[in-house]
Amino acid sequence: MRIYSHPACLAHDTGPAHAERPERLSAVTEALHAAFPQLDWHEVPRASRGQLLRAHTPALLEQVLETRPGERMQLDADTVLSPGSAEAALRAAGAVVAAVDAVLRGQTTRAFCAVRPPGHHATANVAMGFCLFNNIAVGALHALAAHGLERVAIVDFDVHHGNGTQAIFEHDPRVLFASSHQLPLYPGTGLRNETGDGNIVNAPLSPEAGSAEFRDAWSRRLLPAVAAFKPQLLMISAGFDAHWRDPLAQLQLDATDFAWVTDQLVELAKQLCGGRIVSTLEGGYDLTALAESSVAHIGALLA
Repeated sequence: MRIYSHPACLAHDTGPAHAERPERLSAVTEALHAAFPQLDWHEVPRASRGQLLRAHTPALLEQVLETRPGERMQLDADTVLSPGSAEAALRAAGAVVAAVDAVLRGQTTRAFCAVRPPGHHATANVAMGFCLFNNIAVGALHALAAHGLERVAIVDFDVHHGNGTQAIFEHDPRVLFASSHQLPLYPGTGLRNETGDGNIVNAPLSPEAGSAEFRDAWSRRLLPAVAAFKPQLLMISAGFDAHWRDPLAQLQLDATDFAWVTDQLVELAKQLCGGRIVSTLEGGYDLTALAESSVAHIGALLA
């Protein structure tokens, strides 16, 4: 088991009142070091321009990498560029690429990317929802292009729907996107009837839904879809903001639910793709819940 991270991810300065703040990543890394001193930590390279262009337009790369603000600036109401943001975004995407390389080269079976900014709201051409580049999309397209894979599954249990990931892959049958999320909630996408070319599977959950509804959605709808797809690599957008403590949503999960869904995904990966999993941090905005949930997730990935 490898953990991929980089100190530059702490330098993405979103401002003192912003939910997606550097302390999130510190909470995760400190909790993982304390709970699992045996973990194998790796500093990550930057994603290359070519790797990013598989998922994103040149215009988005120019905005994120070449704006070079002297102080914080808003791209939208939620999304910030600061002097350290370009480097953080390059390292966050680069982490997923490095993790994919390590897993597909047999250097490790599972990897987790402890990075920020998160990625799953970023579309091909728009940075949004705290996200600059779509880290998991960059990694999945790298697996297809550089390693010759034919089928990659991305699963997403962040409380917010991964609209960017869905938009990037909805007409790419090589990638399955399966998501549970609260609806209604930002960004407003993720209805059950959004199916792409048959490769998008959404399981929206009502506000206040808890463990029973979450586990039922995965058991009855999402896990069977992954199994039927038979991926050669399983990737996880691991957001922990469906926790009951989270301030930005209303689902009622706790750390045991994240351990449960990860256990299910590990068993499925063992059956389908030699256990190969790459997971990356997405949301989670209560620091206590984020730390506890990350430890639960990694504990299950170690199984």
